[in-house]
Amino acid sequence: MVRGKRARPLFANRLVIMAKAPRRGAVKRRLASAIGEGEAVRFYRSCLAHSVMRLARDPRWVTLLAVTPDLDRSFSFLPSCHRVKRLPQGIGDLGKRMQRFFDRLPPGPTVLVGSDIPAMQPSDIARAFRLLGGADLVLGPARDGGYWLIGMRRTPRVLEPFASVRWSGEHALSDTLANLKGKRVAFAARLADVDTDQSYRAERVLAERLIAASSRRASSCI
Repeated sequence: MVRGKRARPLFANRLVIMAKAPRRGAVKRRLASAIGEGEAVRFYRSCLAHSVMRLARDPRWVTLLAVTPDLDRSFSFLPSCHRVKRLPQGIGDLGKRMQRFFDRLPPGPTVLVGSDIPAMQPSDIARAFRLLGGADLVLGPARDGGYWLIGMRRTPRVLEPFASVRWSGEHALSDTLANLKGKRVAFAARLADVDTDQSYRAERVLAERLIAASSRRASSCI
């Protein structure tokens, strides 16, 4: 081992932030139709930067950034002082891409979150990991019928909860729960992901605060 470098433990809590390349036409398309592509991309970039800066520095878990498209280079705006290891999401629908991380990451509880949840805090992530101490799987319900967080203990085996889930709609949570009958499921905080004009307006004040905070933190990185 190289002196002075701390090896990451094989068994650890791992947090995966699912992120899309912040490009016009690639992110927040439903939101962009209401507020414009430029503003929608600006909002997404700010939420993603805030998520990385707030969550990656927490020592209670190892943070990974799962990106799509796999080789896209448009994540360079993220502050270098909070760089995290980037992993490709790979091909397939959202369920197949998420399942891939649960199947392949090293041993330990794993939590996946979206990158468009303005109210997400480290305390929400810590609570999700705590809930996994007594559950097979944890879900963070979103206000639109989907979910912003999913986590698994992955022992004694990895569950497969994503079969036939109808994504990007009101049925995503109920469809996932239907695949988990007989399993111990816990629920984290109910938060809002921002996909529509209505949810954007509801979260706008908080989102604007995050944009300002992201700029200040980026400028203070050493």
